[in-house]
Amino acid sequence: MTEMRVTGVDVDGLLELLGRHLYTTPAVALRELVQNAHDSIVRRRLADPAFPCGRIDIETDVARGTLTVTDDGAGMTDAEVVDLLATIGAGATRLAREESGDEDLIGLFGVGFLSAFVIGRRVLVHTTPMSDPVTGWLYASAGGRQYTLTATEPRPVGARVTVELQPDARRLGDAEVVSGLATRYFALLGVPVHLNGAPEPVNDLAPPWRTEPGAPVEHPVAATRRRLEFAARFERRFEPLCTVDVEPDEDSDVTGLLWVQSGATYGSSDNRNVAVFVRGMLLDDDARELLPRWAGFCGGVLESRRLTPTASREDLQRDDHWYAAQRALSVRLVSGLAAIAKEQPDVWRTVLRRHNEALLGAALADPVLFDLLADSLQVPTSEGDLTAREVARRGGGRVHVSLGEGGGFEETVFRAMKVPIAIGTRYGVAPFLREWGQRAGAAVVELGTAAGDRQVFVRAGLPPDDRAWLVSVLGDPGEEVVPARFAPGSIPLVVVPDRDVALKRRIEADEADRRIGRAALALARAHTATIDGRVERRVYVNLDSPVMQRLLADPDRDARPAVLALLRALKGLTAGTRGGAGVDLDASLSLFSDTLLTLLDGS
Repeated sequence: MTEMRVTGVDVDGLLELLGRHLYTTPAVALRELVQNAHDSIVRRRLADPAFPCGRIDIETDVARGTLTVTDDGAGMTDAEVVDLLATIGAGATRLAREESGDEDLIGLFGVGFLSAFVIGRRVLVHTTPMSDPVTGWLYASAGGRQYTLTATEPRPVGARVTVELQPDARRLGDAEVVSGLATRYFALLGVPVHLNGAPEPVNDLAPPWRTEPGAPVEHPVAATRRRLEFAARFERRFEPLCTVDVEPDEDSDVTGLLWVQSGATYGSSDNRNVAVFVRGMLLDDDARELLPRWAGFCGGVLESRRLTPTASREDLQRDDHWYAAQRALSVRLVSGLAAIAKEQPDVWRTVLRRHNEALLGAALADPVLFDLLADSLQVPTSEGDLTAREVARRGGGRVHVSLGEGGGFEETVFRAMKVPIAIGTRYGVAPFLREWGQRAGAAVVELGTAAGDRQVFVRAGLPPDDRAWLVSVLGDPGEEVVPARFAPGSIPLVVVPDRDVALKRRIEADEADRRIGRAALALARAHTATIDGRVERRVYVNLDSPVMQRLLADPDRDARPAVLALLRALKGLTAGTRGGAGVDLDASLSLFSDTLLTLLDGS
């Protein structure tokens, strides 16, 4: 037999969960109380179109340890106090929204009032309803589990909520603390909020994207200044350099302002600083994920009516509206940067200087942004920072990229020819240049790879006896001696480490077990197992070198020990410190020095 039963509710446990654990910080209670006051004013406007703007007052008393929020909204009758204020999950705002469809109403879940018990040992609500302005009611509760409701002398229509603060929340009775919170939380609220009777509201900063119908057209210089001043109020760490307006599109209703920060960034920097206001109330103070990951140098203030808060109202639900906003912001940021490049060239040059490295990665994330940045960004090279086009021009139409860790044959060969080598190990450089080369039709030579080496060192034929002789005098275990032709002819030989073999050694070393996750290590070792690790380095002997030509043509070449010793020393020096096992730089230097001394002694 199946019996229908009703789920039991532990009210004390529910209050503990909602009141103590729903919010991450007690300061949220201030926001929730002001939100309730705001919605009460909106409800009064709906009921009485002649009602003026309304007003919210916050009073702090650090000596008494109280925080008070007063509004001139709709107020509540005794029945409404019971049915709405004192009932978890029920809320006057939700009912008003369902009846009117008004989008200015902020509340959604009917639990915001519980936040008062997070900070207060006792909460008092004096309210006078607009429907019965001669009757007042006093709600009083300690903890929210039980309450009293008493008829009292009427106050002006509206509500006055007084929170007697708990010891750990007494900072909310401090005017300076509350001023800082109010200035940020209520910056875009459509109702003026005054602190401790001040004549000017804390939310007196007009958002630059809100324009009154019929307002005169603002001068561009004044408009730019006003946007920068607004951004500076929200930017925590940096000075805003320039701004980008955010406007609604067919998929997203988000409006607001984005900006580029002044602080220099690197590829790994993530200083995204995004505040999101929903119906005028700050809901998410760190909504960085709405901006692309590459935009680590940007901040923003955004406003929406469609984005949905979580129950705590401290984050946003990842729903269709959220993803639509994310896509729209990415597109708007790219088009905004393009406009800055066109309309504010001086500012754009500053943006490029401050964020060059971060923009290298950003360009790879968006093809439109790549087109904008392709010939403006610079890459680090052996000849200083240069644009990709300049690297290609000075490289004879080729872009040379080093994938090593510095030093070695690239510098030896190309420094001699004054050909810049891009440092491909720096953030974003190698993939940026690959993409640039593909678009520009320029060959990208990745030095140290088999494909790159084939473009630099053209293998050449040599009689077997001469080849065998070169191997005998210049080769060592783990090396391949390769006759080749390359420029400049003044360099007899260079040593190129096989980076695939170096990778194989690092991945297959015991230390890799401690540094790399098991799954990733298994995949990496599956790849390196296909690498033939017998050849660690290749010694390219330059047959266009007059030295090598003379030596190979000399029938008595074995009788020239000093020349051979210098060539072996040069081999060690061109290998540098990256040659791997078997290359001793100190020994090469000693051989070079000792040979010179021998020559001096013989002279």
